Amino acid sequence: MGAALRFEKYEGLGNDFILAEASDERAVTPERAAELCDRRFGVGADGVLLVLPPSVPGCDTRMVVINADGSIPEMCGNGVRCVARHVAAARGLSRGTVRVQTDAGERACTLEEDGTVTVDMGVVRVLGERAVEVDGRSIVLALADAGNPHAVLFGAFTRGDVEHLGPRIATHTAFPRGTNVEFACVLGDGIDLVVWERGVGITLACGTGACATAAVACHKGLAAHGAPVTVRLPGGPLVVTVAADGRTTMRGPARRVYSGTTS
Repeated sequence: MGAALRFEKYEGLGNDFILAEASDERAVTPERAAELCDRRFGVGADGVLLVLPPSVPGCDTRMVVINADGSIPEMCGNGVRCVARHVAAARGLSRGTVRVQTDAGERACTLEEDGTVTVDMGVVRVLGERAVEVDGRSIVLALADAGNPHAVLFGAFTRGDVEHLGPRIATHTAFPRGTNVEFACVLGDGIDLVVWERGVGITLACGTGACATAAVACHKGLAAHGAPVTVRLPGGPLVVTVAADGRTTMRGPARRVYSGTTS
């Protein structure tokens, strides 16, 4: 598996990560990341989070994400909360603000003593709709950009629907860079959501997916701008607030599980 690596295991609503501090993003190659994330022959995780020195003034750290398949996404909402918790803990802080540089821009993360983190996700852009053909039928997707690409469907979906449609939409030729796929149902005072993550598959939670879905719901009049929306994921709820100009905040937990060293 390569040279020994000291790591921390973190999770945000069951979306789990191998977090490693490094001086260079080449410390973990995509191939090594895929080996580490293997749940039978590796540590097991949805992705690797590299915590690096920032290259942007005013940021406390830089985050690079490597998915379980070795691909590198621009942003990870649950991951950035975990990185903020880790950096704060290293400084002996239980509350305060950590500014994280990501490939989608700076994300200011405000920590509370109970482990909850509120992230300024920037402006989530709703990009209109696109119809794609899957298995001979047309599926209309609502597109959004939360620093990474998302395609949102609203309706009632079974696990089988997600397993069948998720990978086909995520890798559709309409999306040259691939896309995350959200299966959403507006119920009562919130949104039930399952996400097929690009480069990972079904995860227990997806922070950017929750933000993209809430932004699309507000755009469609299914939720109100400026009001907290509870997005219920398989791993638990995130609270997302989308302003009229698209500025979005995400509030949820992040937790250190254990530390270790690979052999």
